[in-house]
Amino acid sequence: MHLTEENLREKKFHNELQSRPKGRFENIFYKAINNAWEDFFDFLKSKSKGADILDYGCGIGPSIKKVINFQPNKITGIDISEISIKKAKEETRNLSSRVELLVDNCEKTKFKDNQFDIVYGLGILHHLEFSKCLDEIFRILRPGGSLLFIEPLGTNPLINFYRKLTPKSRSIDEHPLLQKDLSNLKIKYKDVKIKYYGFLTLIFFPFYKKPKESSLFSILKKIDQFLFKIKIFRIFAWSVLISAKKY
Repeated sequence: MHLTEENLREKKFHNELQSRPKGRFENIFYKAINNAWEDFFDFLKSKSKGADILDYGCGIGPSIKKVINFQPNKITGIDISEISIKKAKEETRNLSSRVELLVDNCEKTKFKDNQFDIVYGLGILHHLEFSKCLDEIFRILRPGGSLLFIEPLGTNPLINFYRKLTPKSRSIDEHPLLQKDLSNLKIKYKDVKIKYYGFLTLIFFPFYKKPKESSLFSILKKIDQFLFKIKIFRIFAWSVLISAKKY
C-alpha cells in the first residue's frame, strides 16, 4: 500500500486518536447536525437492498452496524488506521458474513473498476486529497452508482477561528470543504445534490440535549433549512450532505 507523507500523518493521527480512552471533546457538537445523520441513513435505507457497498474510511464501524440492517448484498469497510479496523472487527464480529473490513488507502484502493453500487463516508474526504478521491470513487463505482458523504465546510469564519484555537483536535492536513471542491464534484459527477446543515442548531446546541426529543431542535433545523435556501447563509453552515451519481 503506497502512502504519501500526508497519508502517513493521517494514519498516525487516527491510530493515536483510536488509542485514547476517550473520544474528542468536539464530539459534543455533533448533535447539532443530527438531521444530517437522519437524512444520510434515510438515503442508504432506500438504496442499499441487494447493493454492494463501500464504507469509505469506516473508522471503528458505527455506520456498518446500521447499514447492514438495510439488507445490502455486502458491505466492505476500509480505513488507513490498523487500530480502527481492529476495533471495527471487534464491533462487527457478531454481524453477517456479508461484512468485510480492510486496511487500505482511500486515495488509491485495491479494488477493481466498477465494483460498488454505493460508496459512502462520514467526515473522511476532508482528510484526503479531495480531487484524487473523487477520481478513485468514480473508478470503483459502477455506472449509475451513488456516492454519499457528510463533510464539514470551511466557510464559517467563527468555526474556522475555533479550529485555529484547537489545532491538536485535528490533523494538520485536514481541509474542510470549500466552494471550489463542490464545483469540482459537479464537473465529475451527475445528479449532484448538496444539502447544508448546522447554523442555528449549532449556535444554540447548549439549550437542548437529545435532538430527537427536542422541540427547540425541531424548530431550529426548519429555520436553518429555510435560511439555506438563501445562498449567502450557506457560508455559515457547518456541514453538507453530498450525494451524486457516476455517469
